[in-house]
Amino acid sequence: MSIQSNGIDPDGIRFDGRVAIVTGAGNGLGRGYALELAARGARVVVNDLGGGRDGRGAPDTAETAAETVVAEIRGRGGEAIADGANVTDPAQVAAMVERTLGLWGRIDVLINNAGILRDKSFAKMELEDFRSVVDVHLMGAANVTHAVWPIMRAQGYGRVLMTTSTSGVYGNFGQSNYGAAKAGLVGLMNVLHLEGIRNGIHVNAVAPTAATRMTSDILDETALARLNPDFVTPAALFLVSEQAPSRTVILAGAGTYARLAIVESDGVFLPEGERTPEAVAARFAGIASLDRQHEIDAGLSHVDRILKRAADAAG
Repeated sequence: MSIQSNGIDPDGIRFDGRVAIVTGAGNGLGRGYALELAARGARVVVNDLGGGRDGRGAPDTAETAAETVVAEIRGRGGEAIADGANVTDPAQVAAMVERTLGLWGRIDVLINNAGILRDKSFAKMELEDFRSVVDVHLMGAANVTHAVWPIMRAQGYGRVLMTTSTSGVYGNFGQSNYGAAKAGLVGLMNVLHLEGIRNGIHVNAVAPTAATRMTSDILDETALARLNPDFVTPAALFLVSEQAPSRTVILAGAGTYARLAIVESDGVFLPEGERTPEAVAARFAGIASLDRQHEIDAGLSHVDRILKRAADAAG
């Protein structure tokens, strides 16, 4: 028996027979992902530790946010379990993964969505707050991905989604900790794509702009309405589907979906006798120009490009 979808045709992209873990799924974006995965046939682990958006406060001891989402999924005929593992604790993560395997025998999809905010200008930020945000977003994603990685390799199939942010790729004042973590997740995606693709593991990232507990006090009511978290869900589910690409970042919010690309300029080759700071300054306009640009598929591809250029210049 399928459950009601959130206004999206459930007969296209499906997750029948798939098992998904969604971290930070008790509220906001994660809740939407969990509900829609279940609506499309997945069995879902709804992971959420509880507590406030800054990560402080004891986890809920009564009906947790995760259990509420699970009840909603089950009420619509879906399959789900709640799990309160702290993604920063590898032992708790391992227990969650073992529990999932024991119940359903496989893990096909991982959406790393858990996160906290502790915004403050860098000059005023305590390093503990910097470390805590990086631990949850970056190390938390690494912990859970590392735990499911051998399972996905053995299956020859897996879909992993990182949650990055415009704060990481473009910057936002007062979010040095958050931005550093979110940029790090793009780097993690790039490397895991290269290591996982031969085993059928696709690794992508979504950069959401949505009205959640993270943004509720920095946007006005009109903006919040336009930034319904449900509008991000289509991008996230596509990126963990069988049809998903790999090493792709989709920005999603307010009905706009765009691909993020990291490019480098064609650059300027300086002969050996001209490789000085002054020459770089004099040629900087050409160095920085994106009239000709390259999207590189791996770090070594960049090395190959510049070595070829040097060889061509040498004749």
